[in-house]
Amino acid sequence: MAVNDVIRSGATPLALVDNFHAHVSDPDLVREWLKGIVQGTKESDCPVPGGEIGDVAAIIKGLTEGKGFDLIVASVGEVLEKDVISGRAIKPGDVVVGLRSSGVHSNGISLVRKVLFKEWGGKYEPFDVPDGFNREIVYETLEPTRIYVKPFLNAAKEVKINGAVHVTGDAYIKFDRFMKYSKGIGFEFANFKPQPIFELIQQTAPEVGGVITDEEMLKTFNMGWGFAVVVDKNDADNVISIVEKCGVEAEQIGNVTDTGKIVAHYKNKKLQLR
Repeated sequence: MAVNDVIRSGATPLALVDNFHAHVSDPDLVREWLKGIVQGTKESDCPVPGGEIGDVAAIIKGLTEGKGFDLIVASVGEVLEKDVISGRAIKPGDVVVGLRSSGVHSNGISLVRKVLFKEWGGKYEPFDVPDGFNREIVYETLEPTRIYVKPFLNAAKEVKINGAVHVTGDAYIKFDRFMKYSKGIGFEFANFKPQPIFELIQQTAPEVGGVITDEEMLKTFNMGWGFAVVVDKNDADNVISIVEKCGVEAEQIGNVTDTGKIVAHYKNKKLQLR
């Protein structure tokens, strides 16, 4: 998912380096790591020219003896100064197009663990299958993050992108960063399509001693949209068409206002997020 952070500035990912640190670098575990890296390179057209694997038993323990590991990935990209997407061109009347997420992605994982997994005080064992789901909860929560490199860069070749957001930590309040560069703007969102995993998280929280409000859900989770672009309203349909030709669902999820606020319409309520 590091490449998703690179493209939001308009850059093309050029290289990715991975560092695996393990309690014990078991060959079977390393093989599974590398499968994921290879799949990511195919989806992003970004090579991995280097990296390392280190056994650091004195530092990394893990929940199971010998199975703990830490994976760090960094990516660099290239963009001409004239093509940098800075957010300075956003104006009231622009629209926000969302690109469909594959699930939880990386946002709110600590909260997910505390609510859903018994190891951290939650409800389920990792391989439980909750009602309404057709696979184990551990696989549902760890569904790999969708990579948006190809659909986004294809759209950027054809349409002027005024702003781009990788919807990870802080979720929809991340849009306030644009408000620092394009003064006087705000955002209003009215289209959320959260996958069932998000409803399960919110409904399960009270069973384990907590409550997650609708507002907190929108400040923590992607709620169905893992990446977003801000474009002129006349370009929205074109962006959606280009993205969907790459196999990623896309829809208009909001618009730019002149209110200086971030507002969401969710479950028949109007919520001010910022």
